[in-house]
Formats: sequence, structure tokens, C-alpha cells
Amino acid sequence: MANDLSHIRNIGICAHIDAGKTTVSERILFYTGKTYKMGEVHEGTATMDFLQDEQERGITIQSAATTCPWTHNGEEYKINLIDTPGHVDFTIEVERSLRVLDGAVAVFDGKEGVEAQSETVWRQADRYKVPRLCFVNKMDKLGGDFDFSFKTIKSRLGANAIAIQYPIGQGHGFKGIIDLLLMRAFFFDADEKGAVVTEKDIPADLLDTAKQWRHRLIEQAAELDDHLMEKYLTDESSVTNAEIKAAVRKGTIVRACYPVLCGAALRNIGVQRLLDAVIDYLPAPNEVPPVEGTDPRDPETMLTRPHDESAPFSALVFKVVSDQHGDLTYIRIYSGKLAKGTRLLNPGNGKRENASRIYEMHAQHRQPMEEVGAGNIVAVIGIKDSYTGDTLCDQDNPILLERMTFPEPVISMSIEPKTTDDKRKLAEALATIRREDPSFRSHYDEETGQTIIAGMGELHLDIIRTKLVRDMKINVTVGKPRVSYREAITKKVEWVRGKFVKQTGGRGQYGDCTINLMPYTAAQAEADELDFDDHIAFENKIVGGSIPKEYIPSVEKGVRETAVSGVTAGYPLINIKVELVDGSSHAVDSSQVAFEQAGRLALQEAVARAGNVLLEPIMKVVVTVPDDYLGNITGDLSSRRGMIVDTDDRGHVKLVTAEVPLSELFGYTTVIRGLSQGRASSTMEFLEYRAMPASLMKEVMTVK
Repeated sequence: MANDLSHIRNIGICAHIDAGKTTVSERILFYTGKTYKMGEVHEGTATMDFLQDEQERGITIQSAATTCPWTHNGEEYKINLIDTPGHVDFTIEVERSLRVLDGAVAVFDGKEGVEAQSETVWRQADRYKVPRLCFVNKMDKLGGDFDFSFKTIKSRLGANAIAIQYPIGQGHGFKGIIDLLLMRAFFFDADEKGAVVTEKDIPADLLDTAKQWRHRLIEQAAELDDHLMEKYLTDESSVTNAEIKAAVRKGTIVRACYPVLCGAALRNIGVQRLLDAVIDYLPAPNEVPPVEGTDPRDPETMLTRPHDESAPFSALVFKVVSDQHGDLTYIRIYSGKLAKGTRLLNPGNGKRENASRIYEMHAQHRQPMEEVGAGNIVAVIGIKDSYTGDTLCDQDNPILLERMTFPEPVISMSIEPKTTDDKRKLAEALATIRREDPSFRSHYDEETGQTIIAGMGELHLDIIRTKLVRDMKINVTVGKPRVSYREAITKKVEWVRGKFVKQTGGRGQYGDCTINLMPYTAAQAEADELDFDDHIAFENKIVGGSIPKEYIPSVEKGVRETAVSGVTAGYPLINIKVELVDGSSHAVDSSQVAFEQAGRLALQEAVARAGNVLLEPIMKVVVTVPDDYLGNITGDLSSRRGMIVDTDDRGHVKLVTAEVPLSELFGYTTVIRGLSQGRASSTMEFLEYRAMPASLMKEVMTVK
């Protein structure tokens, strides 16, 4: 398979849930010869959805990576493909995949156009500066409408969409596609599973429409290239297809435009042309800017690594999967070469790692490799102390690549093992899941003796529970899901003293500090150049040495630990700044432990004076509901303390966007089905933390 960098494409398939991402991936595997039988999501046989939970639920839970060959214009290319989940509970899987991709295919439902989760995924891709193609799928669906979907890409995403294809027929009459560049029609033989593609003249009834769309394509391409614009203004007919393609390719790579294609993956229409477009328009690894990082020995020094096999080795870990033969660590290689058995450095923790075996992955199957170079995505065995977001690099030329940011969990539940043996197995299992899934958290609650697990939503926790019970054979009792609240303060307080004095028979303990406490934001911390770990900033403002320097980190430790474990209701205290302004010490009795305690006491007293509030997670909920049931849904949302922020018309259905507290949304999916006779659907994602009403705050604190 091709190893020339210009013949490699690292792409992901991403979209709203149910837009058909996995079906598109399955067709790609079939046409590239990676599978000989097409898997179907609705039958639970999809190759890329190989987890039992994925097959039973018909959804993608974890991103699957595969490498497949594709021949285009007589040349062989290598496509590293990642199929990502669409469900918002697994948004972390999309996030970490986009971080290591050079391009993506955004799939849209031909009837629905841009949906709520499509916007989330699009924003994530924007954040990682990933060039995209748009594939309007399900054109064979009743109500499929290319013109509508194309408009929503422009209006809802604000994207400069350029149509390079147009459908022949829509809904049940969808037969094939028109290539607006070649001005030819392509039909896909149903008897051969679409593998045989026939090229014909454009049907006469669509010729005028195709000419209009081609004119628009040339016009948009000319806007991307000054030389082409001159030619276009002088004589449009002199503009060649090669020039149009070159301008659109250049625009796509710098994210100035997004080519739009169409098809119906389930009916095997348009996928081969999509693969050709991936080669034609998405960048090879050597066409994206060199990867940036810092020197671990001097964090102020910026370093870059070119996408070149002769440069020092650098790679990013983007996924860890536990396996009976040893953890599989998925890495994206940015520069250099990696041979089997190479010793590597993790500059983040200083640990040395050994890449004992290298595999090219095909979903859960693997192909051993002796050596692999820049631009590739592979799985490595032998990595022990490197997790998602960590850098691996050459021992003599260290570089620390930018880490990924992972959202905080918003929902938790208790989980208790039934036997002593289960207790031991549970601790190991939770550590394994934590390694695989950075959005999952777990901790042991000393007060209740329970293990608390936390995640991104009800479905996320339900799948983790299933994994523990069914896959890892651990007997556990699970409590009801609980909301992860946060504590905050309402006003600034100054000169609050915390004094810890303990006299025993021998040497005593003495710690004394005075602090100011105030509400604070991440933006303020950035402007003041202060660390904002766990949403807490600490600043030493002591002048004249009233507290010896060696005890100041102890005060900070006491403050931070107390804030993280919660001051009033046991929930983490966030968005605060603590200024250490004064204190005193004792020549004999002062110690680090005493100053930790003093910091703790000062913070507790300051919070009591500053007036604390509970913050609750607010979710952005988007409900798609037929007009007949709109009243039922909006009334129900209002009864859940929901605030409706937008109602949008989509043909016969309405799209209701609301902001609703998570605590009011348990079991919501079942409720809306009941209110709409099964015809409404919803998606939700975390929006922000907001202060709770005082009456409800008392209730939550009492329960706690």
C-alpha cells in the first residue's frame, strides 16, 4: 500500500446521530476491498460497530480506526479512516479523533439537513482546523431534498458550501448523481451492490438545472483564486476543469470552502465518488501545517515538526483500548519513523516507553508492521504509562504537543461491589475504563463507603454499567443517577484569618494565614496569567516574609484540596480566586501540615462569609416534534424549569431548542415518546453551570 505522504489521507466520518455515518464507513470498506460482505447497522452486523452494545443499540459508541487502499486515476492511495459516534454522550470520541485527522467527511441526512449534533461536530472540527467535505446522505429517503440540505449547510453552519454534485431524482426516485465538474451522470448497479458504476449523458430534463449549478460552481471557485477570477470575468468558457478542481482543493485545505456531494449509502449510491473526492480535495499529511509543540525543558520555547520521515520522531496518543494481549495504544505519527522495539519518551511524565509491536488496524483486526513513517495512524503494543492526549517522541529530541481538553462529567451514580472479590476486580476495571475513556471519572466516597462513577450522560453511564456487569463479569449494585452540582460564591470577602494551633506534650503545631476570596473566571485568570486548575486561582501577595516561603505551597495545597472536596455541601467549589495576604509562623511549631490546615480553615470561614450558592448543569435540549404535539412538548419543558430559546420550522415538524437543568431530564427520552406517540425525538448537550433557585438549593443540600 502507498507510503508516499502525498498518497495518504487521514479522514474521519462524523455527523449527527442517525445521519448514516457507519453505513457510509461500511460501504467504504466494501468498495476498497477491506470487507467482502457489507455489514448493516440495523441488523447489528456493521464491521466498525463491533462492540456488543453498539450492535444491540444500533449506535456507534467508540471510534473505530481502519486503513484501506483506494485506486484513483490509476494511482494507489492509503486512507486511514476513523468512524466516530454521533451521540452527544460520546462527544469525547469525536473530539479526540478530530485532533489527529487531516480531513473529515461531514455526513448529513438528506431530509433533515443540518441537525443539532451536526452543529456541535462542525464546531469541534472548526476548533481543530480540520478541512471537510460534506456528504448529503439518504437522498433516497422520502422527503429527501438536496436543495434544502445544501441551504442549511450555508445558513446554519455559516459555511461556504460548494456543490460539486447534484442528485438525479430525490426520495424513492433517486437514481444516481451528476458530476458538475465533468458534466456527466453516474449510475450505480443495484444488482452488483453499487460496485459497477456506469457513466452516461445527463438526463435531458436535468440538463438546465445542472448547467445552473455548474455556473455557480465556477463562480465560487473563481472567488477562491485571483488568476481564475480574471479568466472567469474575461471568458467563462475558457476556465478548465483542472483549474476549477485546483482552486476548490486549495480553498478546502485552508477551510475557505466545503465541497458538497450527495448519495444514498444504504442503497450503495455515490460512495465511490465520495472516495475520489477525498483524494481530490482533502489534504495529504504533508499539505497541512507542521505540528506545533513546546520544549518540555523550556515551556516558553515553541517547536515545530514537519510531516517528514527524516525529522525526529513525534506522535500523539489519541486512544487506548484494553486488550487481552496488552493495551493497544492508537497513535498518529506526525514526524519521523517508528520501528518495532523502539524506545520512546513521554515528555509529559518523563517516562520511557517501548513500542514492542506495531499494527495497522482494520476495526478489531490487525496487520503487523516492522516500521511505519510520518502521516500514518497505527496501534502500538508495549506502551504502559501514556494515555489519551500524551505525546510520544524521540528521546534525544523531545517535544510536547498540545494536549486535548476533556469536558467535566455532569452526571454521577453510586456503584457497590457485592463481594470482596468483586471489590478487587471493580478497582482494576474502573482504572481500565478510565484509561480508555478520558471523559469518565470515578472516586471512592469515604463518608458513604460507595464508589461514585461520573460521566457525560445517562446513556454513557448505562453503557459503563453494562460493560462492568456483562463484559467484565463483576457483580455490582447500581444507585440512581445523580447530578454533579458545583459550589460557588456570590461576593468578595477580605482579610479572613485561618489559624491552626495544636499543643501536645512535645512539639506543637502552628499555622496562621490571612486570605482574600473573590469570584473569578477563566478569562480573568488568562488576563492575569494565573493557573486556573480545577477553576481555582491562587496568588501569593505576601510582602515582607510574614510566612516563610517554604510554607506558601502548603497553604495553597490546603485551599485547593478543600475547594475540590467542597466546603458546604460536598460539591467542588469553582470559579474562585484566593489571595494570600498575611500570616504568621512559629520558629519551632510551624510545619507544612499546620499551614495546610490553616489554609483549609481560612477558606471555610471565607466561604461562610462570602455567601455560597449551588450551581447546576444546564443542558441545551433540541426536540424535533410534529406540529400536532408541539403544545405537549413545550408545556412539559416549561414544567421542567426549561427555558425555550428558539422554535424553528422544518416542513411538518418543529425544532424546539430549550435550556433545561439536567436534574429535570432523567428519563426524558421515554417521556417525550409518550407525549408524542413516539414521533418526537431529542438530543441534549451540556451548556453551562448556572446558579440554582434558593428553594431547590436547600432541598439538594438536605439530601446530600
